[in-house]
Amino acid sequence: GEIIGVKGIQDAYETGRGSLVVRGKVSIEELKGGREAIIVSEIPFQVNKTTLIETIAGLVNAKKIEGIADIRDESDRQGMRIVVILKRDAAAQVILNQLYKHSQIQTSFGIIMLAIVEGRPKTLTLKEILENYVRHRKEVVVRRARFELEKARDRAHILEGLRVAVANIDKIIKIIRQSKTPDIAKTELMNKFDLSERQTKAILELQLQRLTQLEQHKIDEEYKEILKRIKELEEILRSENRVLEIIKDELKAVVEKFGDARKTEIKRDASTLEMEIEDLVADEDMVVTISHAGYVKRSPLTAYRKQRRGGVGVTSAKHEEDFVEHLFIASTHDHLLLFTNKGKVYKIRVHELPQAARTAKGRYIKNFVSLNQGEKISSIVPIRKFEPSSYLVMMTRVGVTKRSDLSQFENVRRSGIAAVNLHKDDELISVRLTDGTGNIFAATHLGKAIHFPEKQVRVMGRAAGGVRGMNLGKGDYIVGMEVVDKNDFLLTVTERGFAKRTKASEYRLQSRGGKGITNIKVTDRNGKAIGMKAVSDRDDLMVMSTKGMIVRVGVKDLRATGRAAQGVKAINLKAGDKVATMTCIEAEEDLPES
Repeated sequence: GEIIGVKGIQDAYETGRGSLVVRGKVSIEELKGGREAIIVSEIPFQVNKTTLIETIAGLVNAKKIEGIADIRDESDRQGMRIVVILKRDAAAQVILNQLYKHSQIQTSFGIIMLAIVEGRPKTLTLKEILENYVRHRKEVVVRRARFELEKARDRAHILEGLRVAVANIDKIIKIIRQSKTPDIAKTELMNKFDLSERQTKAILELQLQRLTQLEQHKIDEEYKEILKRIKELEEILRSENRVLEIIKDELKAVVEKFGDARKTEIKRDASTLEMEIEDLVADEDMVVTISHAGYVKRSPLTAYRKQRRGGVGVTSAKHEEDFVEHLFIASTHDHLLLFTNKGKVYKIRVHELPQAARTAKGRYIKNFVSLNQGEKISSIVPIRKFEPSSYLVMMTRVGVTKRSDLSQFENVRRSGIAAVNLHKDDELISVRLTDGTGNIFAATHLGKAIHFPEKQVRVMGRAAGGVRGMNLGKGDYIVGMEVVDKNDFLLTVTERGFAKRTKASEYRLQSRGGKGITNIKVTDRNGKAIGMKAVSDRDDLMVMSTKGMIVRVGVKDLRATGRAAQGVKAINLKAGDKVATMTCIEAEEDLPES
């Protein structure tokens, strides 16, 4: 297997406790027919191969992992080979990450560096282990040297007696032959040659063959070697450096005898240290919808087919009197900043939302964020990364605007935080992400619009109240706000299903706080404005009615018109139905037609 990252190793060495992430060694191979297979050639330490295969099969049967077509064990005497064959449309890396998450292809291995120190168990750091090990080895080497020195001195003493015997062999034989008992002989030898009792005993036990000249030479050589060894051992006991050299030499000998190549590779790549939840989710675009009653879901973008202008639409989520109020496109890996009418903001990830069919109801939004009484989502901003020099521009129902640094919204608790300080009876209508160089365009329900530079709104703190962006007439309110440049087109949709596309340059720049100019001619034929978006020719318009009908129209199919035109019909509404909301998305050339 492979150890992923060095943090667990560092923790263990620095504190005595750590946890290693160990993965099997895997690769991805292409098969015939466009399929891919995950090949497992090594598995983590202490993981049983049969149990691992059974676990993966169980995950497939329980539908915790989808996208696996078959599992085969092709291991033989050449080595291990577990083959996980994927379905044709499965993303191999995503499936592999799911296997890491849910099976023992990835495991954690706990480290506790526990040792007996001075008779008591203790958890040690790497430095303490080395210090205690060296101290232990020093004690072993010193005690061994003392023991060997004692044995060497004892042997030298015996050899000194044997050398005396060999040098005086005739006299010694004569004394022995004249003695009546061994004890008498021993006493005579001790007195005559000044020998110890142990030396005398060794002489009396001396074999006759040791009296040859060759054996006499061996005794002399052994005596010289013993004296040399005694000198070495005394030097060891006098010098700590000599003791440390012995420890090093003995460790080198252990390495030469038992050392082999590392079996578990250590991968130090920082990108592999931690697995984010996004690694388990395919990065794909989703249509996210939130209904008027607060039910949220995500559906694959391909669930909505493109239609010609004026179509009757396809059925979306329709449950009793509920209807889709927010619909937008976001990646499964995006953050969603959910701004409410009460001026608060919540944060959630797209992949955390329930995936459901186009006609499904979804789940109540309060399962994901803690909305207060009377609070509902008014604007949603998908964020991939909280980049520096990015801003959020906000517009309220009564025309108050505010600009804040995006970084102020990176850390949002589940209970939400304040995004803008609203005046009484005001609501937050729209929030847009900007780089600080655009122009703010706001449209009203009665067909007015204002266009002014974003820089006229100073950057404010997160809980500030904002400044006046537009001076509204009686009974009027803001229905949409965008940050645009002069080449953008602005698409306004009315409640009777008409849409008008006009270039932003046709709206002169004004000063912030003015009454604005005409955006769309409001009549009984087209009705009042319900929404406005900035679009390009590559975008599609998606219009939703209060009865749950959705139509998708290419923006380029809606001819550009003048600033005060009524627009063209985008959706054919049934009797009693009205447009509830609209959104614009980038066109996808490969969307299915059914």
